[in-house]
Amino acid sequence: MAKQIGIIPLKGTIGNITFYKSQAGHLAREKGGIDANRIATDPAFVRTRENGSEFGRAGKAGKLLRTAFRTLLLNIGDSYLTARLASKMLKVIQADATNVRGQRNVIDGEAELLKGFEFNINGHLGGTLFAPFTAGIDRATGVLKVDIPAFTPINMLASPAGATHFKIMVAGAEIDFEAETFVNANAASAEIAIDATPTEVMNLSVNVTANSTKPLFLSLGIEFYQQINGALYSLKNGAYNALALVEVSGMPAAPPPAP
Repeated sequence: MAKQIGIIPLKGTIGNITFYKSQAGHLAREKGGIDANRIATDPAFVRTRENGSEFGRAGKAGKLLRTAFRTLLLNIGDSYLTARLASKMLKVIQADATNVRGQRNVIDGEAELLKGFEFNINGHLGGTLFAPFTAGIDRATGVLKVDIPAFTPINMLASPAGATHFKIMVAGAEIDFEAETFVNANAASAEIAIDATPTEVMNLSVNVTANSTKPLFLSLGIEFYQQINGALYSLKNGAYNALALVEVSGMPAAPPPAP
């Protein structure tokens, strides 16, 4: 891979060189690789096919999770989210100790490995919100909640320049990775001034299906606003808007066999 440095960047293929644009800039690389039909049929590439199957499964699972939390992700500025989440999902799939390689999946993997995942690599929740909180998932009732004691915003937030207010948000999702469906819900605090006035205690909760047998995910986020002439405007740069998975409950344990 080489970087283009000419005045006019090229796109397309000339001879055996392909010119293209990526997030790293305008690049060039030599064409090559193995014939796709051979990869699909040759026994020598069975491991390649297995890896490709699981990587594709990880990508689909990551997309489904992103879609379930789309409302909170609209103001998150991280262009590498898709790749980062797919990579993490692949680790979940690879933790599947039930199925053989190539057939491992999220359901039989370790969804709990996603706990702590940051949706915004540029604005980590732990580096933005310093107030303590407790997160919990009650699978029996379907209640996913975050409790935050009162705190002083000016001391417990790393807010961007120009921000005058903030809002705390939670979202919960019950995801069926096999059927590619989900049940989700969101809740949020009011917009709160970033000053020395302590907040109220926050108890934010959402509901999904009670006694669900699907993986459950709980996220916590913060969004910043600027007040101009009495109106609040969301800061769209996404640099400080944080969102992270703070609790995950994978598949429930199977009931013990009858005596």
